[in-house]
Amino acid sequence: MALLLALSSVLLLVGPALAQSPDMSYEDYMAQVQACPKECRCPPSFPNAVYCDNKALKRIPTIPPHTWYLYLQNNLIDVLSIDAFRNATQLRWINLNHNRITSEGMEEGALAAMLRLVHLYMDDNLLSSIPAKLPSSLEQLRLSRNRISKIPAGVFSGLDRLTLLELQGNKLQDDTVTELSLKGLSNLVQINLAKNQLTTMPLGLPITITQLFLDNNAIEKIPADYFKGLPKVAFLRLNRNKLGNGGLPKNVFNMSSILDLQLSHNQLTQVPMIPSGLEHLHLDHNQIKSVNGSDICPVSADALEGYATETAPKLRYLRLDGNEVKPPIPRDLMVCFRLLRSIVI
Repeated sequence: MALLLALSSVLLLVGPALAQSPDMSYEDYMAQVQACPKECRCPPSFPNAVYCDNKALKRIPTIPPHTWYLYLQNNLIDVLSIDAFRNATQLRWINLNHNRITSEGMEEGALAAMLRLVHLYMDDNLLSSIPAKLPSSLEQLRLSRNRISKIPAGVFSGLDRLTLLELQGNKLQDDTVTELSLKGLSNLVQINLAKNQLTTMPLGLPITITQLFLDNNAIEKIPADYFKGLPKVAFLRLNRNKLGNGGLPKNVFNMSSILDLQLSHNQLTQVPMIPSGLEHLHLDHNQIKSVNGSDICPVSADALEGYATETAPKLRYLRLDGNEVKPPIPRDLMVCFRLLRSIVI
């Protein structure tokens, strides 16, 4: 009787599970459930996911063959061997955040057989270099808060599907982030290089970049023609650098693509020239003393009278707190930026 009840329970669970995984046969479902590592949790209603997080694991257990989503974060794993995922070549998503994996402990090609892997999370480990021979299927690679100081030439070769690269909180310097080291990232959309050791704007970034994050570095200037090679940048963050007026050429931000510009916590005493299409501008915690709408307006004074609202500069949000600017808001600022709805002073 007990066996019959147990079998009935399994059958009740199989129904909804198979409904969510139409590609998994009954035999595969049973094999997946039975192969669940004792250290992990494998929800019967979500048979493609294996949860091994927060278990103080020092090694990766044998992963069932039909696993798509694997959660190994918050453990003590220090080695990633070629054999680690030998049985789980269907993996789409691996979370290895908050472990102790070093570059020496990560065998070259450990993930090469993962031909369907799309997301790889390895934030908060002990890597000193970008892992080599990553699968060409990757779309997101997160390596924040490691100890990465090296990007070997050609390491991104073949990763033309990668759209997001997170490298914040590492030890990257100017001579590390180059056109040669980034070669292969032909479809990259977002790169995060915040909290590194950069003193100049990184060179050789893919022309496909739309989101560039460089906060918390030591950048002092932007070359006048820097963004000619990045025609699609829409979101640019340079908060907490060492930018002064002399480090920003007059028309450096004159890009039709840019929507959000963040220059908070720098050393500016003047508001830079604003492109017509910019919608959000963050200038808080600089040394700005006044704002002259006529000087920063992207349209000449003669053209102001003929403005139609739909052709007016697009600025909607302006943040100026933490400067020496005092109310009231200058009238010429509002005359130019008619769509401005929020000013923080």
